[in-house]
Amino acid sequence: MRQTIDGAAFRRMAISASASIDNHKQKINDLNVFPVPDGDTGTNMSMTFQNAVQDLRKAEDPTLTKAADIVASALLRGARGNSGVILSLLFRGFAKSLKGKTEADGTDLALALTEGVEAAYKAVMKPAEGTILTVSRVSAAAGVEAAKADPGAEAVLEQIILSAQDALEKTTHQNPVLKKAGVVDAGGMGYIVILQGMLASLQGNDVIPAEPSDSVREAADFSDFDTEEITFPYCTEFIVSRETDLDPEDLRAFLAQIGDSLVLVDDEEIIKVHVHTDHPGKAMEEALRYGSFVTVKVENMRLQHTEKILSSKDAETISEPTKPAGVVAVCAGTGIAGVFHDLGVDRIVEGGQTMNPSTQDILSEINRVPAETVYVLPNNKNIIMAAEQAVPLTKKNVVVIPTKTIPQGVSAMLNFDPDGEVESNKAAMNGCLDSVTTMQLTYAARDSDYDGFQIHAGDYMALVGSSLFATDTQMKNLVERLAEHTASLEKEFITIYYGQDVSEQAAQEAESIFAETCPGAEINLINGGQPIYYFLISAE
Repeated sequence: MRQTIDGAAFRRMAISASASIDNHKQKINDLNVFPVPDGDTGTNMSMTFQNAVQDLRKAEDPTLTKAADIVASALLRGARGNSGVILSLLFRGFAKSLKGKTEADGTDLALALTEGVEAAYKAVMKPAEGTILTVSRVSAAAGVEAAKADPGAEAVLEQIILSAQDALEKTTHQNPVLKKAGVVDAGGMGYIVILQGMLASLQGNDVIPAEPSDSVREAADFSDFDTEEITFPYCTEFIVSRETDLDPEDLRAFLAQIGDSLVLVDDEEIIKVHVHTDHPGKAMEEALRYGSFVTVKVENMRLQHTEKILSSKDAETISEPTKPAGVVAVCAGTGIAGVFHDLGVDRIVEGGQTMNPSTQDILSEINRVPAETVYVLPNNKNIIMAAEQAVPLTKKNVVVIPTKTIPQGVSAMLNFDPDGEVESNKAAMNGCLDSVTTMQLTYAARDSDYDGFQIHAGDYMALVGSSLFATDTQMKNLVERLAEHTASLEKEFITIYYGQDVSEQAAQEAESIFAETCPGAEINLINGGQPIYYFLISAE
C-alpha cells in the first residue's frame, strides 16, 4: 500500500477525482429532493472541480504544495452553487495545511482534511447537520484516529471513505426532509465520490471520464486561432416550410457548393438548415424555392471571434473608478436583463436556474464596473455564497445583497442610491427584501414526494417564496390560485414577468386573471424571456 503522496501523485488524484464526480453527477443530482429544475448539486460540484483539471494539466511536475494550491485556487474561482463553494472551502483549508510539504503521509492527509473542514464551518453562517459538512467532519476525524494505527496515505484514505459512507447513511435521519424522501444528502455523496476518485488513483486505477464533459473548459481560448482560419464567415441558419415538391437533396447539393459545416434536416412540413457560407443571400434565395421562411438567423463569425478575444482579454482587467458605486446583477432572460439595465445595473451575469455562474464569472463582471464600490445582486439563494467568495478576490469594495429572487433584486435596485453612502445603501437594499412576495410558476423535473405533495415529473408547480404552494396539470389553475393568494395579501403593486415558453396570449390571460382577482392593485406585465419559469410574479 502506498505510504506517501507527492505533487505528481496528488495531481493525478485530483484529475481522477474530477472524472469521478463528472461520471456520477446525474446520480447525485437525482438525490435532490425538491424537484425544481435547477443547477443541481452534482452538476455544480462537477463543474467546480473541472476548473482544477484545466490548471493542473498546465502545470509541469508541480510540488505537493503547488498542486494543492492550484486545486484550491481553481476551485475558489470556479465555485458554482452552495455545494461548489463548500467544496472549494474544504480544499482551501486542505492546501493551507500542506503548505511547504513535498510529501504527505496519512497523518498529514487527515490533518489537511480536518483543516479544510474547519475552513468550511467558519465560512458557513448556519451550518446544518446531515450535509456535506457533517460527512467531511466525521470522516476527517476518523482519518486522524486511523493514522495513529497506520499512517500510510492509502490506508488512511480508505478509512476516511468508510467513515464518510457511514456518516452519509446517517444524514437521512439527521435531516427531516431527507428522512421523508428516504435519500441521503447529495453534497455528502458528491464528496465521497471525489474521495473515491482520489483513492482509485492512489491505487493505480485512475478514473477516466465516461464521456466527454460539457464543462471541461470554463471558457475557450479564442485567441488559439486566427480569423483567417474561418473559411466561410457567415453562420446561416433557417427553417423553411415545405410548400413545393422539390427535392431537399438538391438544396443540400447547392449549399455544399457555396459553404461548409452543412446540416440539413427535413420532414414532411419543414426543412431546417445550418451552413457556413460567404453568401447567405444566395443560400436563402435558393431556399425560397422550397417554401416560405419560418425562422432566419445570420451571424458574422469573424466579428464574433474578435469580440470574444477582446472580451476574454478584458476579463481580468479592473476598470478604474469613474463613479462611487455600481451594480452587478445575475439573471437570465433578455427582458429581465433589460429591466435591470433600465434601473441602473452596470453589468449582467447570465445565470440562474440550471446554470449557476461561478465565482470567476461574477468576479469578472465586478472588475468591469467602473466604480469604487460594487453591489452584487445574486437573485438566487444558490448563488449568494459564490458571490460572497468574490469579495476578497478584487481590490474593489464589494457588497453582496442577499437577494434570493429576481423580484427581490428589482426591489433592491429601486432602493439603490448611486450617490448614497455604502451603509445607507446596504440598509435600504437589505431592508426592502422582506416586503417583496415572490411567486413562481415552473414544472417538476422529476417525481417527488415533497412537503405533503405527490409530485409527478412534468406537473406544473407554483411556489410562494421558497415554499411549494400548489401543483396541477393545468397552468391556468395555478395562475388563478396565485392570484387569489395575492388578493388575500392586499398588495398594491403586482408585476408579472412571463418566460420564453409563454405565448403573449397566455401572458395576457394571466394578467387578466390577476386584474379581475386583485382589482385594487396596479398590474404590470413584462416579457422577461426567462427560461424554466413560466411566470415570475412580484407583489408589493
